Amino acid sequence: MMMHKPIWLNSYPQEIPANIDVCAYESLVDLFEDSFKNNASLPAFESFGVPLTYKDLDLQSANFAQFLQFLGIKKGDRVAIMMPNVLQYPIAIAGILRCGAIVVNVNPLYTPRELEHQLKDSGANTIVILENFAHVLSAVLPQVHVENVIVASMGELLGAKGVLIDFVVKYIKKLVPKWQLPHYTTFKEALKIGARMSFIKPQIQSHDAAFLQYTGGTTGVSKGAVLEHRNLIANVLQVEAWLVPALNKVSIQQLTFVCALPLYHIFALTACCLFSIRSGGISILIANPKDIPGFVKTLSGLKALHIFPAVNTLFNALMQNPQFSKLDFSSLIATIGGGMAVQKSVADRWQAMTGSAIVEGYGLSETSPVACCNLTTTSEFTGHIGLPLPNTSISIRNDLGEEVDLLEAGEICIKGPQVMRGYWQRDDETQLVMTADGYFKSGDIGFMDNAGFVKIIDRKKDMILVSGFNVYPNEVEEVLSQIPNVLECAVIGVDDDRSGSSVKAFIVKKNPALTEQEVMDYCALNLTNYKRPKHIQFVDSLPKSNVGKILRKELRS
Repeated sequence: MMMHKPIWLNSYPQEIPANIDVCAYESLVDLFEDSFKNNASLPAFESFGVPLTYKDLDLQSANFAQFLQFLGIKKGDRVAIMMPNVLQYPIAIAGILRCGAIVVNVNPLYTPRELEHQLKDSGANTIVILENFAHVLSAVLPQVHVENVIVASMGELLGAKGVLIDFVVKYIKKLVPKWQLPHYTTFKEALKIGARMSFIKPQIQSHDAAFLQYTGGTTGVSKGAVLEHRNLIANVLQVEAWLVPALNKVSIQQLTFVCALPLYHIFALTACCLFSIRSGGISILIANPKDIPGFVKTLSGLKALHIFPAVNTLFNALMQNPQFSKLDFSSLIATIGGGMAVQKSVADRWQAMTGSAIVEGYGLSETSPVACCNLTTTSEFTGHIGLPLPNTSISIRNDLGEEVDLLEAGEICIKGPQVMRGYWQRDDETQLVMTADGYFKSGDIGFMDNAGFVKIIDRKKDMILVSGFNVYPNEVEEVLSQIPNVLECAVIGVDDDRSGSSVKAFIVKKNPALTEQEVMDYCALNLTNYKRPKHIQFVDSLPKSNVGKILRKELRS
């Protein structure tokens, strides 16, 4: 399959080079500061109709960096962020990186058990958290080594409108459970304190870690993919080059990104935060994309709608809303599907409704994330994951690690500047997924056709993909096994019209009195929503191999 000239390059449009300069910046901070200077007067992010300009993002992230240095945060320290898409998020990201620290993205819907693991594993000594989730932190604070807590509110940076928003969130919708922390600083106070402090700019190099992006990898143990500054810079510039053919067809002053995917997810982080900043674009932050009527109302108020990254379930949910079809889609340049497989029925309906084909891409947390993507000028949904990006090689290999022929199935292996350094403090796990010649083993089974396009046909690992989020059976089984009346359990993924897949648990009872509701209640306390079993089946026994290993494959058949 591999030749002097990789076969996929024959399918590249003339505007996309085989290789680009992925070392244009030494660090993400350099990338940010370049954009801050060039786009100072333009809005960078918008939340609830309130814009944050590049000048304000520059100033406030600098103040936040100075506050972190005042706390004693130094280069290489880990700082966790546990928030939905609010203005504080990009400010915190830029501030953390500017003081040389490492961002640890945390799903704000995590249970105390999940949060405790991530804080302990990352060694984060500081956390920025929205008050809506502070009660979760308070439950684990005695067990972790978090010294500094910065608490944000939904409306604190939104001026007069924010006062009303906070009142509604707290007292009308009651979305802020009672919490108590021994010491904390509000985000707004942190910015004020930081503004009075001096700053010692650290020397940040391309090989320094920028993010710990937690994922299950190829096993169920959650671990942090170490993404260096150079990894994310490379992927931002690769994505930028990939969009050129589509952008060449239009003339616009500023790109508008719809940021409905959560910024703690690698897809949104790169597409709607880092790339948006690089392009001088504006990202419209959607704090709660599950509120479809509210989401559609936000979209209806936009002057333009250029780049729309989302997952299959979100595309589907939007199209169920009768007001969505009434929107003006004439400015839509690219609809990007990722995070999970896009269903053809959804893609066809989206194209009929918006006039825009869904361009499906592929990647993982370990690849920053984009490794392959369909051409942004495609006029129809293809059903495959596209071509390798510039500077990226895809090798399809068998179980012996040997490259297979075109059209032959094997494991998709990825090599490129966007591939992670490795897993945080898990050299053994890193060795399991990296080949001797530097390829990352994705765990996905697919093939490459004669034109260089890649198609996924199966998953090698037992991972379940629920609405674009990884669910690992091992983790769910570990939680289920702690229920006193559970003797044995096994978890698989089953097809789901709404989320692509959902979790199904098979349980052997230790006590016949165990009920489905007891299982559900226990999972609600220990697993975030998308990881919880949607289906529970009590069985007398589980299929096992000769050595006693539970055979999930037989449960799936």
